[in-house]
Amino acid sequence: MKDIQTDLDEDIPDLLADWISREQLARALGLTADTLSRWEARRQGPPCTRIGRKTFYRRAAIQEWIRAQEQAHPVRKTRGRS
Repeated sequence: MKDIQTDLDEDIPDLLADWISREQLARALGLTADTLSRWEARRQGPPCTRIGRKTFYRRAAIQEWIRAQEQAHPVRKTRGRS
C-alpha cells in the first residue's frame, strides 16, 4: 500500500516551481539577502511576493527586471582624456 503523503505529493503540482527565494536570488546575483531586502523597502530591484516571513521572486520577473536594467543604464562616455 502506498503512503498517503506520497499520493498527495504526486497529485499536487510544485506550486513554487517558477519562484526562487531571496537567499537563492542573492547567491545567483552575487549580492546579500540584506541588499535585496533594502531594495524591496525602497521599491527598487525585481518585484517580489511574501508568503509568511519568506520572500520569493518569480523567475520571469527577475529576467524582465535584468533586461530593464540593461536598457535603462546605457554606458556613458567619460569626459577628459582618452
